[in-house]
Amino acid sequence: MDRVRRLAQVYRRFGQVDAAGTSPLYERVAVALSESDEVLRAIEAVPARKRHPTMILAALHDLALAGRAPALAAAYAAAERDAAADAAIDTLLRMTDEVVGIVVRRKVRPDETGRYAVLYPAIAEAARRVGARAVGLIDVGRSAGLNLHVDRVGIEYSDGHRLGDPYSPVQTTASIVGDRAVPTRVMPEVVARVGVDADPVDVTDSADCRWLRACVWPDQHERAATLDAELAWAATAPPLLVRGVPVEVLSDAVARVPADALPVITTTWALSRFPVESRRRFVERLVAATADRPVAWVSAEGVGVAPTIPTLGDRRASGHSIIGVAVFDRSARHVDAVGRCWSRGRLLSWLAED
Repeated sequence: MDRVRRLAQVYRRFGQVDAAGTSPLYERVAVALSESDEVLRAIEAVPARKRHPTMILAALHDLALAGRAPALAAAYAAAERDAAADAAIDTLLRMTDEVVGIVVRRKVRPDETGRYAVLYPAIAEAARRVGARAVGLIDVGRSAGLNLHVDRVGIEYSDGHRLGDPYSPVQTTASIVGDRAVPTRVMPEVVARVGVDADPVDVTDSADCRWLRACVWPDQHERAATLDAELAWAATAPPLLVRGVPVEVLSDAVARVPADALPVITTTWALSRFPVESRRRFVERLVAATADRPVAWVSAEGVGVAPTIPTLGDRRASGHSIIGVAVFDRSARHVDAVGRCWSRGRLLSWLAED
């Protein structure tokens, strides 16, 4: 009974605190789940590390999107909170085994959309420093690899500048902070797209894409529409996927880039999931990959998270991130902080001299 009470508290807090004001549907559903002892006992069939509300709610959402929980799907579509709560309870009790099966093999993917507005100018800057006429993009730690299509989307900044493809079906915006414009330098041709992740998502697999969609809360319609558009566009030019611990397979990924192109490794809020020692080894592997040619690293990480990237004197956990550009070759390394960004790249302050 103590375990059930603790689980009830977790779900109640998620509804009343985490979802409150953000997702009225999940606020109501999570509280309803917390009030049913039968539901809580069913959730206990799930491995302990997989019992968090985000995991269980995503599994229920996946069943709804797959057409296997029509009452729940209808309640979500109509934004009927009480009906959604009743349907979630009914689905969980009727389909406990299916829910367990989903959560055992899946991970929550809370925000997989691309970070194009930050990456495009930073990749172009890295290529300029090397004089590269072509680049091979290697994205680390974003399971669907949507960052790899940064050259195929359109980007508009609040100061009126544009980058990328203005005719792309995927368009994004970002606000400029400060008086320095983002450089409008065009990115070189992208000749390779390689995604590196321990559990990569195949953008051509309908079940994988549905799971990413299921991790978006059902009343976050704008986020869902953005993700759907990006997945559909990425599926027209799917990347090569390298499965494995990124630190261990990084050299293999670099080898997939043609010899006449600059390998550009990108990390966007990925290194924070690595232990500190693994972050150091990540940089060591980057340096080791320069035996035959230069390698660039473009990062957007929290202050102090990315080894060797200057922090500009900013404090850790200060609410913003540092955009870094590093170029490694056999004889030297050139590492700079070229900007700051907020809200996962939705606001951007460019600092580097053109």
